[in-house]
Amino acid sequence: QVQLVESGGGLVQAGGSLRLSCAASGSIFSFNYMAWYRQAPAGKQRELVAIITNTGDTNYADSVKGRFTISRDNDKNTVYLQMNSLRPEDTAVYYCKLQGATIYRGVSDYWGQGTQVTVSS
Repeated sequence: QVQLVESGGGLVQAGGSLRLSCAASGSIFSFNYMAWYRQAPAGKQRELVAIITNTGDTNYADSVKGRFTISRDNDKNTVYLQMNSLRPEDTAVYYCKLQGATIYRGVSDYWGQGTQVTVSS
């Protein structure tokens, strides 16, 4: 079983910064990518924010390019999302996702429980 535990969310003023962390644990054999998604209130769809592959390639949503940076620490099985110049429209629940395989199960998607980020104007 894979567990993803997010942390680092909170309340920040517009223009401020936050760093989210997502620690993965379990019998992970390999992973294709880890990513951050977010889901804003009012029933909006969950959207991809940033992704980092097992080769270290990264990609970002247009709305966060130049402001957010995704990175990973392989030794700690942790992925980070550094968020700078935050805007009120960044307010959402942020979810970590891992796509990978365990010694018990083939390639599957795993999600964290989410962490709230609120940006005040």
